[in-house]
Amino acid sequence: MRRRPTTLAAFTAFAALTAGLVTGCGDDSEPDPLRGQQWGIDALNLPDAWSTSKGEDTVIAVVDTGVDLDHPDLKGRLVAGYDFVDGDDEPKDLNGHGTHVAGIAAAHTDNGIDVAGGAPGAKIMPVRVLGADGSGSDGNIGKGIVWAADHGADVINLSLGESGLMARLLKGGVLNQAITHANGKGAVVVAAAGNDSTALQPYETDTPVLVVNAADQNGRPASFTNFGAQNAVSAPGVDILSTLPTYTTKETPKNSSGYGRLSGTSMASPYVSAVAALLHHQGLDPAAIMRTIRDTAANPGQLLKLGLGNVDAAAAVKAAAAKK
Repeated sequence: MRRRPTTLAAFTAFAALTAGLVTGCGDDSEPDPLRGQQWGIDALNLPDAWSTSKGEDTVIAVVDTGVDLDHPDLKGRLVAGYDFVDGDDEPKDLNGHGTHVAGIAAAHTDNGIDVAGGAPGAKIMPVRVLGADGSGSDGNIGKGIVWAADHGADVINLSLGESGLMARLLKGGVLNQAITHANGKGAVVVAAAGNDSTALQPYETDTPVLVVNAADQNGRPASFTNFGAQNAVSAPGVDILSTLPTYTTKETPKNSSGYGRLSGTSMASPYVSAVAALLHHQGLDPAAIMRTIRDTAANPGQLLKLGLGNVDAAAAVKAAAAKK
């Protein structure tokens, strides 16, 4: 069965917010000129966390539409990946979604080029399971998760949530098994909640996955975010500036600048994957990483759609250090 995840549909709607809105607005005196426009980094208290951990020696697999393999803010950040759509070892992004997700997680930081990544010391493993139109099969996604875990991924990001997929997962779909396999290999799996403004439990309750809802710049739930997953957390997901392909794609036909702002739980998930990478570098295992992120999330207003609350990278890193 072929399908188009609604995360990518949301991506299409926001792709019109091209880098034309950011060109010329950066501060050339800063190591990353567009860093001041990445509000999510500050909302997560990532700079405070970086003084302790930047996620060195950690590999984040982006199981998605692939990555722009020559992007100046991503080149050198990549390890070998795989393309399950074309069946080769060149997971080039022909959509745009995966490149944006990868930049949020671990773009080059302090390199004099535009944006910063959430885990500046981590590497990105591009695993292409979705085609140029953003569609893909459950089978390929499952294979991508297993391949990433078997080839050394420490964190696996799944920005794939959509209602049809969720319904199948509730019935014991193959992704539950793939995620459990990855966890057994020592990988933390982080997944987007989806963008249907719907309350649901996307995975079987015993599946070891950290589900991420989206929050806005005020720390409140994004209007589109799904919610209700067991022990879900929230992270910035509205107007998120990150990398896009430096060539035109199906979803970015008028933007080859390499940067743009998108919204969705797809953007919130890689921020949490970045925090997971920081904790992995500190020596925590998958269960401890998920527990630490959840325990340090903040939801003072007890807003249902935020789940356990907004992730705090600095608090998580501090808590991890205290456990040593």
